Parts: sequence; C-alpha cells; structure tokens
Amino acid sequence: MKPVTPRGFRDIMPEEALKRERITRAVSDVLAVHGYLPVETPLLEDRRSLERASSVDDTPFQLFDADGRLLMVRSDLTMPIARLAATRLEHAAAPFRLRYAAPIVREQAQFMGRSRQFTQLGAELIGDAGASADIEVVSLAAEALDAAGVSKWRIACGSVRPMKELLDACGLKEDDRAAVLGCIHGSDFVDLDELVQTLEVSEDARRALCGLARVCGGAEAIEQVRDLLASCGVDTSCVDELEKLFAAARALRFGDRLVIDFSIMNSFDYYTGLVFSIYADGVFSPLGSGGRYDDAFSRLGEKDMPAAGFALSLEQIEEALAYAPQQRPLRIAVPKGSLFNDTVDALGKAGFDVEALRNPGRKLVVHAEGVDYVIVRPTDAPAFVASGGADCGICGRDSLIEANLDLVQMADLGYGRCRFVVAEPRTAKGKAQARYASHGSIRVTTKYPRITQAYYDRIGQQVDIVTLHGNIELGPMVGMADRIVDITATGTTLRENDLVVVDDVIECSARFFASPVGLRCDERVRQLADALAASRKVCS
Repeated sequence: MKPVTPRGFRDIMPEEALKRERITRAVSDVLAVHGYLPVETPLLEDRRSLERASSVDDTPFQLFDADGRLLMVRSDLTMPIARLAATRLEHAAAPFRLRYAAPIVREQAQFMGRSRQFTQLGAELIGDAGASADIEVVSLAAEALDAAGVSKWRIACGSVRPMKELLDACGLKEDDRAAVLGCIHGSDFVDLDELVQTLEVSEDARRALCGLARVCGGAEAIEQVRDLLASCGVDTSCVDELEKLFAAARALRFGDRLVIDFSIMNSFDYYTGLVFSIYADGVFSPLGSGGRYDDAFSRLGEKDMPAAGFALSLEQIEEALAYAPQQRPLRIAVPKGSLFNDTVDALGKAGFDVEALRNPGRKLVVHAEGVDYVIVRPTDAPAFVASGGADCGICGRDSLIEANLDLVQMADLGYGRCRFVVAEPRTAKGKAQARYASHGSIRVTTKYPRITQAYYDRIGQQVDIVTLHGNIELGPMVGMADRIVDITATGTTLRENDLVVVDDVIECSARFFASPVGLRCDERVRQLADALAASRKVCS
C-alpha cells in the first residue's frame, strides 16, 4: 500500500503553490497598505478558552497535552486573534488592525469530496464600534477580491440586530426564541413558518418574523426591513448601519456588487451586527465571510471591545479564478420515484416547460427552454445541489434531514405527505421497555439514522441504531432489534408484518430547496420558489 494523505488533506505541488503565493501576496499587500499588521497564532488552542466566545463544534481534531488540558486544532482564526488581542494587546491603544494568512482545519460532510484543510486570508479591526469600521472591513474585502483577480464577485449583507430586537419586542419565551433562531440558523424557512404560526404573537409579528429572514434586494430592501420592524414597534435605527454601508459602497464604486440578503443571518451566537458572505460565479461555496462580533471579548472574560473582520478562502478564490464564465440553463434536481409525477405537475404549474420531462425514458438530464432537469434519487438530491450539480431541487423533508448539508429550505410543496413512526411487533409489547430498564438502551433498525437519533435525543432515551438499506421490519422480527423507525403513508407494510405503531416521530412532505449560492446569486431560484408557492396557494 502506497503512503497517502489523510482524508480531506492534500499535497500542493509547485505550479499551484506559486499561484496560491501570488494570491496571498496580492491580498496581503492590500491589507498592509491600509495599515493592517501581520500576526500569527498557534496551530493548537486551548478549547475551553475559545469555546467561551463561540461554538467550536466543527473542530475535528482534539488532543490532551501532558498537562491534561484539552487542545484543539484551530477551525477559524477570528477567535484566536480575539484571544491574542485580549491578552497581549490589553494595554495598547486601540484600534488594532491585524491581518493573517494561515491554514485552518474544519470538518466537512463526510464522503462529499470536500477538503478539511483551508487557508484563510483575513483581517480584523478591533476597538472601533462605528459604522465607519463596518464600511472599512467590507470595502477592504472588495479591494482584496479585485487585487486577487476575481472578476464577478458579490457581497450579500445582513445584520443580526433587527431579528434580535424583533424577538425582544415579541416577548417570546426562551424556548420559543431559541426555536426561531434555530430555524433561521438552519436556513429552514418552512419550519420557521410553521413554528411562527404556533406562537402567541400578533399577525404583524408573525409576518415580520417570517418575512425578515427572506428580505433580499438592493438598497430598497432596507425600507422593507424598516416596514416589518415598525409594524411591531421596533426602533428601526438598527438598520442604519446597512444604509450607511450602501451609501459608502456607491461612493467607492462597488455598490452594484452589494446586495441585502437577510437569509445569511445565521450565526446569532457569534455575530452581533453586520454579517456578510462573499460569492462568485461558478463557485458553489462562499469565497469568504465576515461581520461584527462585539461580544467576543466579554465572553473571553476580558473588557468589552468592539470588533469586525472578514476571512477569505484561498481555495475558493482559486476556484473562482479557474472558472470560465458561461451562460447555462437553470438546473433543477428532480426526484424520481413516488415524488416524480407530482413534481412534474408542480413545475408545470409554476410556468416551466415540462413536456419532455413527463416521459424522460432513460435520460438522466432532460433539456427544456431555459432549464435542465437533473433526474436523481430523492436521497441524492441534496448532494447534487450542495455540490453544484444543480442550483435547486425538490425532495422529501426526510432526505434533507438525513443529508445534513448546507442548504436553504424555501417552500413546502404539500405533496408526498407521510409520517415517521416508531413500531414494534404486536407480540413484543413491553419487551422494549424491559430492555431499556435492564440495559439502559434499546436497539432500533432504520434507514434514517439522523431522524432516529434526533427523536431519541428529544425523548431523552439512549438508543443503539442499526442502519439498514431495506426491509428494516426484519430487525425486530428476527431478534436483532427491539423496534424500528420507518416512514409510512398507509401503514399497510406494518400491518402485513404484524407491527404496531408505538409513537409518531415527524411528518414529512416534499420541499423545494436551494444551495446558498444559487439562492443568493441567481434570481431564477427565488422566482421559482415564489412561483411554486403561488401555484400551491391557487391549488389549495
């Protein structure tokens, strides 16, 4: 067996290394001209120190040192630099302008062909709370992208302040507040809509809570945010920072590259104000991101200090530079199987040409006017969209949960309804409880391990999951499991195998979803989402 690099890591040969060196130098030179000084932080950090400031759950490599302290390989450079500023620059005069170019390690979805090591090129402006600091950080990112040679980039901006202040005005209970933020953090607008309908708030508040995360557009979208907030009695000055940013961007001649998009406000435990992501044509992950994180220093146990910054991915910039611009149709991942016919009908009602799609034969890609239909298994649809094989797609909610990828769930389409249940043999009543009492866990067979684990976490029971790819009913029938978690529409299969439902898990139906890049960089995706939602309302 030949020596190999670990999964998600690779060697970089001289030709590519020279290109990376040129990009790094170009970005560093821009930052240096504006007075940003270089710093370096350790590859290993004390986990307990950093997790006081933000979540570090995406850190794949941890170890104990000889002193018994839990260390982690850094997954980001912002918090290590915040720690550096809090401990090493505490007596210096702020503001501090710091820059860096260094590798990080971050866990990605396994078996999705993604790297786990990246190089971040970034800057942090620490000690300046004014709108001028936000403008400086965003304009620096724009200048760095131009210097690196990226031609068609776009910066999507939002802010976490309006949503936080709206939630304060609504007076929600802590659990409800956390649930709303959880939906936004997970980019799940469908669950957000359903959750908000259950809250004891006014209709104006419901409209604002659901609408704020969907606001998108140019400078005019700021007025849309103000209207939503004002309808609930919220002081609209919390969006003044965005208005000033747009005015400055126009003056600096990149106003046409800046858009308002509140769907990006998904890090409420990290950012405190402005938040932005950077995209480019042909690249299906952000080139970078940034924002304001004023709470980091107090969480580290130090004096309050405002801060804002950004980080660019060297690897994503490489992809953007290698991309050859092309005009291509919108790509939609269409699920085969039981969802296929209803999906074709839904796309037809949304105004798309679906005649060739109705009888595709053995074709895997069906071409129509302005659109390519990529026919996939429902379970594969999330991977196609997340990896750039399609811009958007349709599949069951269960497939999205199991895939656990960075996708935006935009609309429930109402068909393909089914439910997930816990079931056991009729003749085994009481056996699962007895096993749990004696062993502290039960064994369950399923095709849906994430859904199953989430259910048992919710009810507070330990479970040992045996993942099968078919005939999971056999698990308890042959004694390899106590129960099953499975999908059912009519219950026929359960009855024929003498299985009875013990509990309901979740309900599922077909959902329209998109990649973050598709949603934020391709207006056709939003138009399709609106058309699907409108056609469903007409039908209902």
